[in-house]
Amino acid sequence: MRRSTLAICALLTVATLGCDQVNAAKAKLKLAWDKVRGRPTTQAPPPPPVRPATDTAAARIAAQQPQAGARHPRAPAAPGGAGGAGGAGGGQPLTRDVPYHSEDTGTVNPGMSEREVYELWGAPAAVRRVGQYTYLFFQNGCEYTCGTMDVVTLKTGRVTDAIVRWDGHRYSGESSSPPGRVPVANPGGDTLHMPPPPTPPPAPASP
Repeated sequence: MRRSTLAICALLTVATLGCDQVNAAKAKLKLAWDKVRGRPTTQAPPPPPVRPATDTAAARIAAQQPQAGARHPRAPAAPGGAGGAGGAGGGQPLTRDVPYHSEDTGTVNPGMSEREVYELWGAPAAVRRVGQYTYLFFQNGCEYTCGTMDVVTLKTGRVTDAIVRWDGHRYSGESSSPPGRVPVANPGGDTLHMPPPPTPPPAPASP
């Protein structure tokens, strides 16, 4: 009689309680059956609640560092050899020439825009901007022996000069360093003379 009463109570409890209390009802039913069968009713202590991690300044800084790196990606390094032995971006010096082949050829004219230069020669290997001047560096296959890449100089967005060494790169203006130019020796040394500094006026005599 006692068992049937307990079973009916359990069914009524499951039917009337919500889904969240089903587990509690099962636990009570198990305790009741254990008492009827004479089994010990001791239960294992519930696990301690999980405490949230302490919000410290170090934890916040560590969490913000990956986000800051994603918002501000590092700029790619410039290729070496664009500006001579040290490269345009301070890269490793070149030890030999690397053959260069490209279908982007043409003649750059004075007054062209930066976009027009790209349309002829493609994307440059490096770009440097200083004030109103822009320097475009292009591969030429003789970076080691020539000491420089092919360089196009723009002032206020327009081509004013170009130094070219690759056969596919041509410049119709007067280059500041044409391929056939040979350095001229100066046996007399430096002829620049600076005037002496002016003599300061004498201090007025004290009365």
